[in-house]
Amino acid sequence: MSTPLFESSIQSLPLLGRGKVRDIYAVDSDKLLIVTSDRLSAFDVILPDPIPDKGRVLTAMAGFWFARLGHIVPNQITGIDPETVVDAGEREQVRDRALVVKRLKPLPIEAVVRGYVIGSGWKDYQASGAICGITLPPGLRQAAKLPQPIFTPATKAEVGDHDENISFERARAICAEVIGPHGAALAEQARDASIALYREAADYAAKCGILIADTKFEFGVDEAGTLHLIDEALTPDSSRFWPQSEYREGISPPSFDKQYVRDYLETLDWNKKAPAPRLPEEVIARTADKYREAYTRLTQN
Repeated sequence: MSTPLFESSIQSLPLLGRGKVRDIYAVDSDKLLIVTSDRLSAFDVILPDPIPDKGRVLTAMAGFWFARLGHIVPNQITGIDPETVVDAGEREQVRDRALVVKRLKPLPIEAVVRGYVIGSGWKDYQASGAICGITLPPGLRQAAKLPQPIFTPATKAEVGDHDENISFERARAICAEVIGPHGAALAEQARDASIALYREAADYAAKCGILIADTKFEFGVDEAGTLHLIDEALTPDSSRFWPQSEYREGISPPSFDKQYVRDYLETLDWNKKAPAPRLPEEVIARTADKYREAYTRLTQN
């Protein structure tokens, strides 16, 4: 039987919304409680089967990276214990799977950094020799390492929709349209911060036997206009992690992230629209193991 799907049901705080993975509650006018569920999305569709302990693993891993990379850019973390902002009977719901964060205005783009040619970037490269308008050297093979990491922004998808790769010029224009005149400069700051975050994280992860092929960051700004890293950071949900020992060009390498689930779903006759198919118990168990192993490798090096 499948593991019951964890859904937070906190009544002591107003629920602001449920995303693909996270539930967001208002603590007060300047702080939010973000509870990470065990939900899994693939191709921007929430799957019917949860991954056991996924929310706890993601929360712990994101916390690890927020602490390790805090010198590069400010982040959303407040340091407040989530168990102190909910009623006593709700503490188990937030234990090890929630963060109290600053309430910030999100940038309206996904900040994607790629160090290798894979996924949608590989498809774009095959079609045009470029990713998000960035021309790349000819003759690259699937999963080839790029000479330098590249910033390849995307639109933010609603549940059930798909992210769309866009040029940096388009990302600047979207930020200016939504944020205001300062938006274009914030997009540039997000680009520079994303590359710096990726470089440092990738260097560290390689020492742990993990290659970070690509990753997605999200940013927000406070009332003073200061850029902050928000949402999550460098987890198996937002990144493509490859075991260094099994990496080679010309294939899609095995991974520690939800690419394993995507690969399984690609074998099915599914149109990648809701409702998503059920996952076999073996796929659920192996995915949970991959998430845990990635966390262990990165944090116990």
